[in-house]
Amino acid sequence: MSEKRSPWAPFGYGAFALIWTAGLVSNVGTWMHEVSAGWLMTTLTDEPTLVALVQALSTLPIFLFALPAGALADILNRRKLMLAATFFLAGTAFLLGFVVNSGGITPMILLVITFILGSGIAVLTPAWHAIVPSLVEKKDLLAALSLNSIGINISRAIGPGLAGFIIVTFGLAYPFFINGLSYVIIFLALLVWQDKSAPARDSSPERPVRAILTGISFARKSVPLKNTIKRALLFFLFASAFWALLPLIAKDLIAGGPSLYSYMMASIGMGAVAGALVLPKIRQHFEASQIAFIGSMGTVLAMLLFALSDNSTIGLVASFFAGLSWITCLTSFHISAQTALPEWIRARGLSVFIVVFFGALSLGSISWGGVASLFGIREALFIAAGLLLIASLYGRKFELQLGDKLDIYPSSHWPAPAPKKDLQGTEGPILVTVLYRVVKTSEKEFLKLINTLKNSRLRDGAYKWELFEDVETPGRFVESFRNDTWADHLRMHKRVSGEDKKLQEKILKLLKKGTKPTVTHMKHHR
Repeated sequence: MSEKRSPWAPFGYGAFALIWTAGLVSNVGTWMHEVSAGWLMTTLTDEPTLVALVQALSTLPIFLFALPAGALADILNRRKLMLAATFFLAGTAFLLGFVVNSGGITPMILLVITFILGSGIAVLTPAWHAIVPSLVEKKDLLAALSLNSIGINISRAIGPGLAGFIIVTFGLAYPFFINGLSYVIIFLALLVWQDKSAPARDSSPERPVRAILTGISFARKSVPLKNTIKRALLFFLFASAFWALLPLIAKDLIAGGPSLYSYMMASIGMGAVAGALVLPKIRQHFEASQIAFIGSMGTVLAMLLFALSDNSTIGLVASFFAGLSWITCLTSFHISAQTALPEWIRARGLSVFIVVFFGALSLGSISWGGVASLFGIREALFIAAGLLLIASLYGRKFELQLGDKLDIYPSSHWPAPAPKKDLQGTEGPILVTVLYRVVKTSEKEFLKLINTLKNSRLRDGAYKWELFEDVETPGRFVESFRNDTWADHLRMHKRVSGEDKKLQEKILKLLKKGTKPTVTHMKHHR
């Protein structure tokens, strides 16, 4: 029986406590910025599409740049990358504060700076999420991920209310200054923290383009990650409606001001905190897929309440349910993604998940702003709720958190090749062939298993996989695939998982007695 761990155990790790606290402070600043930027746009224009674009352009850069950022986070030193990103973000946030304070802000300037800030966040986010497993032991990883969600949502509960108070008391520029200071806090925490678990970097690191392609290929071939991405996409496309339209719900449906909007955001945060606190108990009774479905149904209910709201009480109740349901789904998806990823691909795999998350939010925000412009705010919320209900029912076929049930970590069973000729890591491309001599009665089963093995080869960094059958010698098959460089091929040896080992053992049982696969490695000559 597994040891029962306290949900607060990660705070016993000094590194986690430091990074979590700095993240909490920074997230307070981020939510203050979100509230202030959204409300600032409503003071500059009444056009729903432009209001929704503030949300869209804060997330669009993550959709555009998270994949290369994830590749960089797996190739470069993550701590140094995060230091550069937070320095950039602090400067940009201060710039926005100065422009607003000077009275020179316009809708276009706000949208441009919002996009620039989003670009900095795109670089920071994959590396930030990828370091979590290095801050705690594996037995406390799920608790650490839950505490991260709690931190984000405590900040969501604090930030909006604080933003509303500061806007009313000091003016719209000051939340942006505070956001800049919050990034300074992150920068200082990263200076103090030393990542002792960071692996030594290869003398011949992966090429950025190939690293990105490997990340995409892994997401396409890894069933646990692919299921998570599909399920998340079906949720975020439609659940994004209430985020995009929330300023207009507060301003037009309920006829409130910036204080009501900030209270609704704070209510969302309190609901999310409540959800994060009860999730550990819920996980003892329900599987991840069931929890995500419950959260989706809660979001449907919240959007229906928003659509029917005509007073602040209903708006605040709907906001609480929205936050509770949102964190239930988001945490379920995030944990499912983390458990689907071995360390070597963690930042890239998370970046694919992040691209889907923010891409769906961006597309959803733009779409629901347009729907609200055409049909009205209430009607847009009713439509989004109905489509989310249908998508959630369909999405139940994609099981979450499969990574916990599979051995996805390196098995180290695949022996490294010993070439007679010295090869530099940068030499290539490399062609690898594997000759199999299969028992005739087992050919059908062999073809089924070898196509499963194809997925693992492509997932681990190979490309141009092919299978040939000897037309003159029955049962003789040759598998081939390529790597960009010799270093890339050696990395494949370190990535072969426990599940791959089981698969290869099944294939070996189908070969003719006394035979083994014959492997050749060939370097391309130009």
